[in-house]
Amino acid sequence: MEELIVTVALCGAETTRDQAPAVPYTPAEMAAEARRAFDAGARMAHVHARWDDGTPTQDGDRYAEIVAAIRSEVPELIVQVSTGGAIGMTAAERLGSLEARPDMATVTCGTVNFGSGVFENPAPLMLEFARRLTEAGVRPELEIFDAGHLDNARWLQQKAPLEGPLHHDLVLNVPGGLRGTPANVTLLAERLPQGATWSASGIGRSFLPVTATALAAGGHVRCGFEDQVEVEPGVPARSNADLVERVVALARLVGRQPAGPERARDMLGLTVR
Repeated sequence: MEELIVTVALCGAETTRDQAPAVPYTPAEMAAEARRAFDAGARMAHVHARWDDGTPTQDGDRYAEIVAAIRSEVPELIVQVSTGGAIGMTAAERLGSLEARPDMATVTCGTVNFGSGVFENPAPLMLEFARRLTEAGVRPELEIFDAGHLDNARWLQQKAPLEGPLHHDLVLNVPGGLRGTPANVTLLAERLPQGATWSASGIGRSFLPVTATALAAGGHVRCGFEDQVEVEPGVPARSNADLVERVVALARLVGRQPAGPERARDMLGLTVR
């Protein structure tokens, strides 16, 4: 079966140390967590910036500091930044992450209810973000929170345009989005364009069913403190590496192994650094 790319979502914008004491905030902490995750089998880091007190930010200088720290510690790791930021941020704020010159960046393919808030991604904003990534020479990851987002992704690829094939991340079980079930993983995966690569992440307790289904279906997996704080019910993760190790162990049960760093870049259409 195809080699596996594990993405580690180091901290997100909302996970706090009350939920996960080891969630990284500072550039040095993120670099150390990235190192541990890479050694456990992760090949890409999904990065949200935080200030030292944990406050989320899309400040370009802060992203540049974080990305530089990660690349210094783990030069082989693919670095992907968020353009989602946190609920309520403006489009201009959210695009600040591109100043870090990442390998990849996310483009969320539609508006979705997000807990008690609304994550707003209207068509003009999606198009602006996709074109800004293209201008910056950054490969997109199309984030899919609901079934209709796949139709938006196809429109975006044609309208921007975006050079394919593209990588999609199925983010399931966000309160307000598509539930994290095996049926929903296969529903979305079967509707992806020919040649597209994809990963899946199950938020919270949906982690295991979503991960197991993605592995069996030939997809890749995202995990990390942004999405889960327990390796299994009642067992808190001590590090992002605990979550990566769980994914790698499950993958080996179905005959899949983590891709090497250069192979992971090739699979995602990235230039080998």
